[in-house]
Amino acid sequence: MAARLSEIIAVMETLAPPELAAEWDNVGLMLGTPEAEVRRILVCLDVTMAVAAEAAARGANLIISHHPLFFRPVKSLRFDKAPGSLVQRLIQDNIMVYAAHTNLDCAELGVSYHLAVKLELEDIQVLRPTYREKYYKLVTFVPADHEKNVREAITRAGAGWIGNYSDCTFRVAGTGTFLPLSGTNPYIGREGEVTEVKEYRLETIVPTGRLPEVLQALLKAHPYEEVAYDIYPLANEGPAAGIGRLGVLNQALPLYEFALQVKEALGAARVNVVGERERRVKKVAVCGGAGSDVMNTALAAGADVLVTGDLKFHEAQAAVNMGLAVIDAGHYATERLIVPALVTYLQDQLQEREVMVLASQKEQEPWYVL
Repeated sequence: MAARLSEIIAVMETLAPPELAAEWDNVGLMLGTPEAEVRRILVCLDVTMAVAAEAAARGANLIISHHPLFFRPVKSLRFDKAPGSLVQRLIQDNIMVYAAHTNLDCAELGVSYHLAVKLELEDIQVLRPTYREKYYKLVTFVPADHEKNVREAITRAGAGWIGNYSDCTFRVAGTGTFLPLSGTNPYIGREGEVTEVKEYRLETIVPTGRLPEVLQALLKAHPYEEVAYDIYPLANEGPAAGIGRLGVLNQALPLYEFALQVKEALGAARVNVVGERERRVKKVAVCGGAGSDVMNTALAAGADVLVTGDLKFHEAQAAVNMGLAVIDAGHYATERLIVPALVTYLQDQLQEREVMVLASQKEQEPWYVL
């Protein structure tokens, strides 16, 4: 059975919630309709003419890209000029586009996380936290013979996670009372008679982003015609999400040796290095894409070196002056690793659907190195 685009969007937004995106960014559905069926997905960094042609040739009707199809408001779409010619091609081939950009950069398992893992960093943490998810306490009242079914339904939907522990709930036995009025169809009791029922008060914690799915699961699994439940906002905060990652190497290395490891691990054509060759580095900050704006944060966090891309001349001079080593492996090389990671994630989440997920094979650096 194929999946609707709305289902795939929900899967993507579980990984990279839109609220993590920067205010200037443009994320989400760029082209298409949420009710459309999707049978084949092509994952890429950028939606280019070559990628659009590849999607059509490989039978994909959805492209999931990291960079948005539109960064800024479009004033016109001329089919003889970009981006209108690209949009025309996508529409003619019935190809939809969804983008996850800075929200995927900042996500817990986003671009910089995978960059840190690729470089074999340990003790990985967020470099610059920008968001912490809020939580709710969900309380419901369930007849004793349905407590297990309801509990399992809401925890499968995302309730009850505390750190690395799942299925965290609390229940206490009690007695519920209600009077079914005219026109009701009670699961227990009779119309017009006060009914007493042995119930459990079942409570758990729910992250904001999972609340709609949890409530839907609750209402579906609960046997009562009218389900009683309470939702309380909590002061608890979830794990940090944000820009970049910070970690350590298992042993200190000379800067030039670590730079060569970065080049090999990322398959970069070249790396530009700021800092003394023999300087020993152990604490490493990373930021996929263009990350020069986290140099001060990296230095304040005690990083010996920052691995990123798109370092400009004056930014390199600033790094020298502040005493921070920087390895610029390029925008493409520091972000491309999210493509296979997204393919694996989507394949896992959509395994019960007849949806094929493919990684683009036509993407490459927009230049070559002589």
